[in-house]
Amino acid sequence: MPPVFAHGRLRLYLLKLLDEAPRHGYEVIRLLEERFQGLYAPSAGTVYPRLAKLEAEGLVTHATEGGRKVYSITEAGRAELAGRGGELADLELEIRESVSELAAEIRDDVRGAAGKLRSEMRAAATASRSTSSAFPDPKEELRRARQEWKEQARRAREEWKEQTRQARAEAQSAKRQAKEFQRIAQQVQDQVQDRMARGEWPKGVWEGISDITAQLGSLVTGSAHGSPSARPASPEQAVSDWAEDIDAAADPARELDRLLDRFRDDIRDAARDHGVSRDQMTEARRHLGVAADSLLSLLKPERSADR
Repeated sequence: MPPVFAHGRLRLYLLKLLDEAPRHGYEVIRLLEERFQGLYAPSAGTVYPRLAKLEAEGLVTHATEGGRKVYSITEAGRAELAGRGGELADLELEIRESVSELAAEIRDDVRGAAGKLRSEMRAAATASRSTSSAFPDPKEELRRARQEWKEQARRAREEWKEQTRQARAEAQSAKRQAKEFQRIAQQVQDQVQDRMARGEWPKGVWEGISDITAQLGSLVTGSAHGSPSARPASPEQAVSDWAEDIDAAADPARELDRLLDRFRDDIRDAARDHGVSRDQMTEARRHLGVAADSLLSLLKPERSADR
């Protein structure tokens, strides 16, 4: 689009507007927009610098009213305006022609945009019809959905049956382990009581603790329960391997405290070095329960008699 005002013409028109009446800058901008029927509105960055230049040339002056500058034409400005009367008439004609040209360009733009919009709408309608023709039959879609739901229900039933079977197997395994723990506890208790009956009290206690220590140690390190490495080969070997430095002639209570401290340290070291899983913790708790029952039965004979 060509410029609305040729070089120097906006300056001349500003003088004409101020010759009509004093005006502030915003009013000048509004009047220009009205003269161009809203098709053109100069920016403040266009108008105010030219007003300042006209003032610097002595063609206009300003007074401040209500905090705003109101510009008025000077005698020098009227003289220049009078000397350029023919040019001003041409400018008025150019403005009318510019308005017509701007309106025509806007109409062309609107028509072009409307034509493009109609074309796009026709293309969208055509695409919509072709897409809708490609949609599957709703009844077929419903049939497929029902078939998929049935398949999902079947898989869910199979998964539930498999989980139930595994739970039963785990329960049976837990029962077998419980029976094995009871058997071990009874065996350890019988061995300890046998030592007690023969007057080998310290050796019986150490032997019971050694047996439980070996089983707990194998549990923490991952050895299979009941394997040859899970417990000592014989009671004598259990005492000599784990409590070889116990003094049978020393104070039994003090030696028992030292033995229990060693028991705690050995289990703690094994857990720290190898880690403890939740399943191992469950098994260790059972083993400790067996050990506690056996040793309490040994140290409190009345506990066994009450049972």
